[in-house]
Amino acid sequence: YMGVSNMAAARALGSLKELRLHLCQTGASSKGVREFVEKYYVDLKAKNPQLPILVRECSGVTPKIWARYAFGQEKSVVASDLNADQVLQQIVSLNDAKP
Repeated sequence: YMGVSNMAAARALGSLKELRLHLCQTGASSKGVREFVEKYYVDLKAKNPQLPILVRECSGVTPKIWARYAFGQEKSVVASDLNADQVLQQIVSLNDAKP
């Protein structure tokens, strides 16, 4: 049995052309994004092999999730102080909110 969050991680993200995660390696506000990468990256990538998922680490950066859609359109959300499941929910919302 997979929990709700694991089901979300197992879905295809068909609207996205690229997903970028910006995070700080040590900052407290980036903790949930780091945990998301540890917990969900492998499953998400397995279900979306065509989707580039880029993880960018930079000291002191505000954690953000960037979604790129067709025709170069982009949206981002700040991911400060979110937990791993909330980061996943934001990614699913970005996929569903295609421009």
